[in-house]
Amino acid sequence: MRDILRTAVIAIAAIGLAASAAALSGGGAFAQAKSTPAPAQAASPADAPMKQSALTEKQIEGVLAAQKDMGALDDKLPDNPNVKPDPKVLAQFESIAKKYGFADYAEYNAVMDNISLVLGGFDPATRKYIGAEGVLKQQIAAVQADTKMPAKEKKQALDEMNAALKMPAPVIENKGNIDLVAKYYDKLADALSEDEDQ
Repeated sequence: MRDILRTAVIAIAAIGLAASAAALSGGGAFAQAKSTPAPAQAASPADAPMKQSALTEKQIEGVLAAQKDMGALDDKLPDNPNVKPDPKVLAQFESIAKKYGFADYAEYNAVMDNISLVLGGFDPATRKYIGAEGVLKQQIAAVQADTKMPAKEKKQALDEMNAALKMPAPVIENKGNIDLVAKYYDKLADALSEDEDQ
């Protein structure tokens, strides 16, 4: 059940954040579900639309290699996005990003956003890309069929998923990213779910 809810959260985030960014920019976008602020950002992440870019194998391998170090620092970030993170922690994020081949922490975040955008559209059972809307529809059906989930929790999850389904689904601008994420799907799914569990 935890996998169903985690996948649903990713799909909801992909659709919801894409709709928010689309309203700001007129295009599709996504920010990772558990995003961390870029050190040099003056505005909040919601103020700037995500720029989709073509991913490389080197970037995906860098993200995979960096997950353990990045995940260890996540707990040091404030839960409230209005609270400014400690500059020392931000410097650590910057250092880790550079250690794993990124120009800076902002580039690492941009790559994570692009990976997450694509990953949110993969069916975890078949490991095939069906789009965030397709994943969300599958998850709605799975939650509806779950007889062990408490009624209150089920209603809340269904309400959130149905609301997300009414928003426009993100459009992947770089179709090659789908094939690249598919190649690394198992490793990315494992690494990013471990990051969420920490």
